[in-house]
Amino acid sequence: MTTTEKKAIILLAFGGADSLDNVEPFIKNILKRKELGQDFIDKIRERYRVIGGKSPLLDITLSQAKALETVLNSEGDCYKVYVGMRYWHPYIKDTISQMKADGFDRATGFIMSPFTSFMATGGYLTDIEEALKPLGGTPRIQLLSNWHIHEDFISCVVDNIKAALASFQKKEDALVIFSNHSLPLAALEGDAYEMKVIQSVDEIIKAFPIDYKIGYQSQGAANPLNWLGPKTENVIDSAKAAGKKGVIVVPLGFVADHIETLYDIDVIFKGYAESKGLIFERTPSLNTNAKFIGMLAGLINKFGGGGQPAY
Repeated sequence: MTTTEKKAIILLAFGGADSLDNVEPFIKNILKRKELGQDFIDKIRERYRVIGGKSPLLDITLSQAKALETVLNSEGDCYKVYVGMRYWHPYIKDTISQMKADGFDRATGFIMSPFTSFMATGGYLTDIEEALKPLGGTPRIQLLSNWHIHEDFISCVVDNIKAALASFQKKEDALVIFSNHSLPLAALEGDAYEMKVIQSVDEIIKAFPIDYKIGYQSQGAANPLNWLGPKTENVIDSAKAAGKKGVIVVPLGFVADHIETLYDIDVIFKGYAESKGLIFERTPSLNTNAKFIGMLAGLINKFGGGGQPAY
């Protein structure tokens, strides 16, 4: 760094219930409903109980922020990294207000998902815009995106797949399933989400050829036929039909562990695969992977200028 002026970074994530008692208000925030059926709430609360009684997403994102701040400040104390969540504390609006109070008039940010698009992550932009209205439009926040094909992101995923293959005698015995969050088909017309998933997988397979399929998970309560597929469970079925000995599920669209990795993948998909007689492996989420954190730091050093929102 050639300047000692401190710069702000904000990591944006979905949020998660931080206790069993807070499952209900958290879900109401997401669904924007004041009332929900008790059976539905109990079902979601049980999932949180199974994974330890809370989502680890905030703790992991805070750890990512600390790790990123450490890397960025290795040549001097020039950066402060904040965390803002869409649907639970610390809310994006509160974090941006704190940044303003701390004296920052610009910042660089990341939506902590490799696949940004209007449908998948456009709500973060809306939240930022709403947060800035009472603050006079500052701090201006530049979002850095399109890192889904960055060589370091691809390398992290490939390294994890290679490690998971240790459970198999040969790599041909496994079907690698790249699992991503599904989205409603009606909202995806003209949206780049599925294209970005395919681009990322294409780069991974170029770097490390392997038998694979793409799957989508965590569909909403609406008719699953109206959501992007195939469902990850159906891809597991295809592995069995193809004579594979097992599957390796890669949480490609999730860079930090939360309910959709720790429950949907580690409990539901694992149980489903094993019920079919298949070996089940899941590659770790990137969390505080040093290469991943280094990638974020490199993007900030190269492109972070704190300008207008970018998408």
